[in-house]
Amino acid sequence: MSDIDVFHHFAMATQFQVRIAGVEKSYAAQAAQAAFALTDDLESRLSRFRENSDIARIAQLVSGEELRVSEPAFACLEIAEKMEAATRGAFSVTAAALRDQPQRPRWSLRREAFSIRSGGGRLEFDLGAIGKGFALDRMAEVLREWDCLSFLLVAGGSSVLAGAGPVGTPGWSCGLGENDSAQRYWLTHCSLSGSGLAVKGAHILDPRTAQPAHRQHRAWALTGSGAESDALSTACMVWDEAELLEIIGERSDWLVFLDQGGGWRGRRALPPAA
Repeated sequence: MSDIDVFHHFAMATQFQVRIAGVEKSYAAQAAQAAFALTDDLESRLSRFRENSDIARIAQLVSGEELRVSEPAFACLEIAEKMEAATRGAFSVTAAALRDQPQRPRWSLRREAFSIRSGGGRLEFDLGAIGKGFALDRMAEVLREWDCLSFLLVAGGSSVLAGAGPVGTPGWSCGLGENDSAQRYWLTHCSLSGSGLAVKGAHILDPRTAQPAHRQHRAWALTGSGAESDALSTACMVWDEAELLEIIGERSDWLVFLDQGGGWRGRRALPPAA
């Protein structure tokens, strides 16, 4: 097996980890630091807790106003808009806003201007269910630019993005849950994200009802990108059984694992890891 170097960085209120295989250590360290620098920049643009971030400025818009935002913020919101449609509203970055207003705020994006327009309501976006995965996607782009192709990126243990596996392995061994989880799989060129109630309790709202989601104890979702898998795992906490079976059944590129209090149930198969 190739040597693996591991690097850590705190951002977005969580611990990020970069694992790089098959590259000289000092070069791998430089590549990891470039990826971490990008993460810090993304946090300054995407965090609703940063006074001058794009997301904080969007929250100040009134109906009919339009704001030009940075490319990363626009790209993240584009993915959020796509995933809201794909999950039939079970995922939404405006879910938290429903605590303070009766109706979901309305908004639209204008790609030609990299801008967002308010259609009504306070645009109180919370990218917590997609931002870390989006950061992993952008970090992966940085590592590829540095020609570090065998990598594993981790954000807080709940979001994982895998590149090529280390030489001599089927991929990166990742578990559903804690590091010592017996439910492990080999991952390459995909992202695995989890959502659950164990740490923060019933903090996930169903955007369609503004009520806390209690459908699953924990859900893991696997897709081709970190932002999508983050959003999908959140949607899985909201869907009922019929919705989940129908929507997941339509997508050959989505894998879902559920813990409904009685252990894991997979909707599709992944190669198990020892």
